[in-house]
Amino acid sequence: MDEKMIRNYSRILKEELVPAMGCTEPISIAYAAAVARETLGCPAERIALEVSGNIIKNVKSVTVPNTGGLRGIPAAAAAGMAAGDAQKQLEVISSVTPEQQERIRDYLLHTPIEVKLSRSPFLFDILLTAFSGTDRATVRIVNYHTNIVLIEKNGTALRQVDARVSREEGLTDKSVLSVEGILEFSDTVPLGEIEEPISRQISYNTRIAEEGLRGNWGANIGQVLLAAYGDDVKIRAKAMAAAGSDARMNGCSLPVVIVSGSGNQGMTASLPVIEYAKELGVSREKLYRALALSNLLTIHLKSEIGRLSAYCGAVSAGCGSGAAIAYLYGGGYREISHTLVNALAIVSGIVCDGAKASCAAKIASAVDAGILGYHMYREGQQFRAGDGIVSKGVERTIQNVGLLAKEGMRETDREILDIMLTRC
Repeated sequence: MDEKMIRNYSRILKEELVPAMGCTEPISIAYAAAVARETLGCPAERIALEVSGNIIKNVKSVTVPNTGGLRGIPAAAAAGMAAGDAQKQLEVISSVTPEQQERIRDYLLHTPIEVKLSRSPFLFDILLTAFSGTDRATVRIVNYHTNIVLIEKNGTALRQVDARVSREEGLTDKSVLSVEGILEFSDTVPLGEIEEPISRQISYNTRIAEEGLRGNWGANIGQVLLAAYGDDVKIRAKAMAAAGSDARMNGCSLPVVIVSGSGNQGMTASLPVIEYAKELGVSREKLYRALALSNLLTIHLKSEIGRLSAYCGAVSAGCGSGAAIAYLYGGGYREISHTLVNALAIVSGIVCDGAKASCAAKIASAVDAGILGYHMYREGQQFRAGDGIVSKGVERTIQNVGLLAKEGMRETDREILDIMLTRC
């Protein structure tokens, strides 16, 4: 792999493996609100939001951390406006004090916050306008969680970026990724190039998973797995990833290192690999290279789908972690490719119906499929071209899944949102 490709792959890892506290969609709203308050120079007297359907879906049922258990879009906006630090981006409300929590609740109680469904072509779109007296500030975020394309005060643009539906402004082009290239990069990249983001991912994600197993968070899926099925490495791998989600979806204020804009995906891509590395007694270097592989495979699979869709993103991460487990066992391109195809064939039907407690159970299923996909290969079994959406070659199968999720599930996404808004 030439130096340019190594730089591109390294940049992708560093762009995607960033810390966030709380589910990233409500946190993005809080970030927009904090930026609007900075632009106004004071907290708003009224807030108006227009957001895309996937934002509504992913914020409706999840607890916003450091708010004392508040949920929903108005709570996220109130948290950012009343107590957020815009400089911290996806950790915008990480430093909220108990006194500030009371301020958030009071602000939410006494401030009109209007939420409308946007008709924008962007799947990820947050348009927040804050009013104070005769002043108004507008902040717009599209395509990904920190991508501010507009800051406006009283009709004057302070920042404006041309945004396109098919492009992630300011990020490295992910079309350079391939399974073969990801494996070569993971095998050969100097460890110093990936050490900082990977070591932080291990530290942050392990800590929140341990909290998920210790505390009482949501449906406690991680604890249920260990209680019901024992603690061999296959169960621990699923339980750790699920426990991290248990805590995160239900208001834990510990940060995680995300992948593809998602903390759940960041934990699913890392925690099972860490458990298997401990079980197998591999070196620190081998673990770091396996995690680079898992994260980049997750990003590659997800980039075919998009940041938000009706397709559960944990599936991509579970497949990535299964492939990295194959790598820990000494597997190369053949083992990794077959693991990915097998796993995708098993779980590519899981839908995303928003961020909430049941994400932890979906994560466990995705990790299980990744592990099963590898053990199928070890036993000489595989799904073959023509078995449903499986095509000959791993890249073609990944493309098929991308088409299924991005194009085929658009109507599914609309129906999920309609059910959540009118029947739940």
